[in-house]
Amino acid sequence: MMRVYLAGPDVFLPEPERRGAELKAVLAGFGLAGVFPLDPPPRSAPPPLLQSEGSRIAAANEAHIASCQALIANLTPFRGPSADAGTVFELGFARARGLLLWGWTNVATPFATRSRAWAGGGMRDREGMAIEECFPGDNLMIEGAILASGGSIEVENVTPARRWTDLAALRRAAEGLSRRG
Repeated sequence: MMRVYLAGPDVFLPEPERRGAELKAVLAGFGLAGVFPLDPPPRSAPPPLLQSEGSRIAAANEAHIASCQALIANLTPFRGPSADAGTVFELGFARARGLLLWGWTNVATPFATRSRAWAGGGMRDREGMAIEECFPGDNLMIEGAILASGGSIEVENVTPARRWTDLAALRRAAEGLSRRG
């Protein structure tokens, strides 16, 4: 059974263990074994160089990714117009390891539109930096890595109240990965 790391800000939601179980159940329906960041680290996890809680979490998550053949990332914008920064790191780490990548998001508004709204409406952000319009979903490196790995990004346009609960896009990502893998 293909092991799939579930990247995303889902660990920050209320009741993250319940959320992890929901995400894993979706993947199991497609014959995939979900690995949630809060799962116990694999035995192969190297001890962190620093003993802080953050370094232990980082080492465990890297070990989880290294134990998987694929990664599905929740790219729903988190604390701003873009995906969660930790999720983006995990995508890059997984891409460098040659994993299959898929993404999903519950926000269909193009990245440039979200960025302009966050920045006050112009083509430059609050610090005068240009706003890119290369890919509709998020930063070009995120989407480029997913597409180059053979995956896709599934988009669902949900109401704000369902942004963190709707799993339709995840189901499509899991289905696509199961066909590919």
